[in-house]
Parts: sequence; C-alpha cells; structure tokens
Amino acid sequence: MKTVLITGANKGIGFETAKQLAQLGYFVYLGSRDKAKGLEAINKLKELGISNVELLVMDVTDIHSVIQAKQELETKIEGLDVLINNAGIAGEMPQNISTCDMENLRKVFETNFFGTVQTTQQFIPLLQKSTEPVIVNVSSELGSLTIHNNRQKPNYELFDVYSCSKTALNAFTVMLANEFRNTNFKINSVTPGYTATDFNQYKGLQTVEQGAKFIVKHVTLDTDGVTGRFFKEQEIPW
Repeated sequence: MKTVLITGANKGIGFETAKQLAQLGYFVYLGSRDKAKGLEAINKLKELGISNVELLVMDVTDIHSVIQAKQELETKIEGLDVLINNAGIAGEMPQNISTCDMENLRKVFETNFFGTVQTTQQFIPLLQKSTEPVIVNVSSELGSLTIHNNRQKPNYELFDVYSCSKTALNAFTVMLANEFRNTNFKINSVTPGYTATDFNQYKGLQTVEQGAKFIVKHVTLDTDGVTGRFFKEQEIPW
C-alpha cells in the first residue's frame, strides 16, 4: 500500500484529497497543526468507512514541529511515496503590493513558501526510499506570471501577497525538479482552481471534489509522468 502525507489536510481541498486517495487504496497521513481538528477530520473519514488514515500533528511554519512529525513518521513507515504540500493561507486584505502590510506579507510567505520548503527538505530522505516518489505542491493560477501579464479579470491585485507566495512556490517546484531530474522523483505544481472553501468564504466556482481530482491525478502519475511542470486540467504557463 502506497503512503501519502498531506499537509493542512483537516479541511477543504486537503481533506477531500485525503478522502479520494484513501478510497484509491493509499494509506494517508493527514497533517494538521491542530490536533483536535485533525482528529475530527479522521473521525469523519472513518464514519465514511475509510480506515486507512492516520493523524500526523504538524505545523509547517514551526521547524521543530516538522522535525518531530518526521521522526514520528519514521517509526511507522520505512519510506514515503507521496508528499502533498497543501497547507496554505490567503492572508489579510487588502493586498496591493505597493501598500501591503509587511507583517502580512511575511506571514503568508512563512506558510505558503518557507513552510513548504522546510517540510519538503525534512521529508526528502523518506521519499528517497520510495521507488516512485511524488511531490505535489498545491499552487494557484494566481502564481502564474504569464496569466498576470495577460490578465483580463479586474481586481487581481487584491491578491498580490498571496499571488507572490504562489509564484515563489512555483519557482521552488522548478528548482527542486531540476535538482532531482536524473532520479525517479516526479515533482509538480498543481492548482485545484477556484474552489469553494472557507479559504475564500465559499465563493469558489467549483466543488472540493472537483478541485481535489486535479491533485489526485498528478499524484497517481505513472513512471513516465512528467516533472517540473504546472498543471490543472492541462499545463499552465509559469
């Protein structure tokens, strides 16, 4: 049975991704910084008849918490097959880059970028023990510089801080994929799209089921799958 760790998986797209992968036969370690909320999520899955799930308490912004979670996981499994870096925050509004609050900028990057980098660094040794390791960084179309340069939709600047953090995340995907290009790693950015969750006050245009399926698709790539790319249904320009 393949194993997967999903950060920020106690709700929203992370939770739905956990559910879908567990239903496909993966053993899912559900990452949550809040133990009570994580246990609640585990119980919800078990009420659906899904037993191949377990909580892993982890705050991606706290390196000590990440290390502790890694050490705990090392006592349970010999290798990790999939890491899904899903934990993220939207940040406070407004976010116009010319006037944004610097503390807000730092806070968003701490979770969306630095948290992802340090989590990945800690779990790479476990992933290297897998025959087909996969890393999926959950990104957003707002991380695409091409889309921003050709944008038709007004008010994108309302999300400048969040967008910058996802652009940085995409850069991390490219650099990491290049570093491991001669290995069996598959490392990609995937956007679930504008999905209705508490992240956006449920204003998204698609369901969590629809959003999670794009992540699941790129988790289940075969050995000939691509790496170092940015996807939704199709490839998205950087």
